[in-house]
Amino acid sequence: MITGTVTSSYEPVVRLAILGPQGQSQEIEAVVDTGFTGSFTLPPDLISTLGLMPRGQGLGVLADGQRIRFEIFEAEVLWDAQPRRITVYAADSTPLLGMDLLDGHELTMQIFQGGTLSIRALSVS
Repeated sequence: MITGTVTSSYEPVVRLAILGPQGQSQEIEAVVDTGFTGSFTLPPDLISTLGLMPRGQGLGVLADGQRIRFEIFEAEVLWDAQPRRITVYAADSTPLLGMDLLDGHELTMQIFQGGTLSIRALSVS
């Protein structure tokens, strides 16, 4: 199970280790964003620090309807203490954890400042 907290500004956050291709590791605080259908976003400076290699470009639609191009990278995240390969989108914003990474999991949140959240794998048959 992965746990986190709800901040004073009502953002649900978790801390995860992101791994680069040469063993680089960076602990990241990411906002759980159920409106983001991808896996994960990172700012370009962290992508560079981790030495992530580009995998192409993608088109995304922001909440305001604006269409933008994203650089796409590949990384690993320690997810429930296990390495898991993920797609990372470059974005000049706070790191976001999206619905693709949450697929097959249950997200539970206590919605108040200082509340807890948990992400638990579902046993899907």
